[in-house]
Amino acid sequence: MFIAGLFVGALGCVLAIQARLGVAPWDTFHIGLQKTFGLTIGIWSQIVGVVVILSSYAVAKIKPNVAMFINMICFGSFLDLILWTHVIPAPQTWTGRLLMFLLGVIVMTIGIGMYLSPRLGAGPRDSFMLAMNERLGWSIQRVRLIIEVTVLLAGAALGGPVSIGTVLIALLTGPLIQRTIPFWEKVMKRQYALPEPMKRQAG
Repeated sequence: MFIAGLFVGALGCVLAIQARLGVAPWDTFHIGLQKTFGLTIGIWSQIVGVVVILSSYAVAKIKPNVAMFINMICFGSFLDLILWTHVIPAPQTWTGRLLMFLLGVIVMTIGIGMYLSPRLGAGPRDSFMLAMNERLGWSIQRVRLIIEVTVLLAGAALGGPVSIGTVLIALLTGPLIQRTIPFWEKVMKRQYALPEPMKRQAG
């Protein structure tokens, strides 16, 4: 479930990229780094992951674990692999682009819920999101919004793509993740007798 969730999340990101209506804030940042310094989007995703892991430990004492590094390596690799194979062609009509974009957002949030549900550990970015939710009492929606708006501004400054779709992803992913995490935790509990899902604030 952990590895499958990472692949599904990467697939959702690629769907949004190919729709050309705007990408997730983190992808705006990664693409901006790619345009400025070269390398691939996936490699920059991995490099930024290392920086986030170190920063989270320095600021909030969030200790890195094996799952964080597996997440970082697999997600970036899946992202580059899907883009390299060209299995998802860019739609030519505006309606097709809109449908692909919305599908990408839904698939992306489903993937996040899937890989978090086994409780093997969140990735660098989501670990920070969950830490703020649990330690400071902020909701996932609020934390996600603050983080992604900050990253979006940095990505735009580096030349990453920004459009209405980028804003929609920043606004929609928090509420959607708020619902997908409990769903997949219940699935894992039924299948593997995991403890009750963690309670999180909804607002």
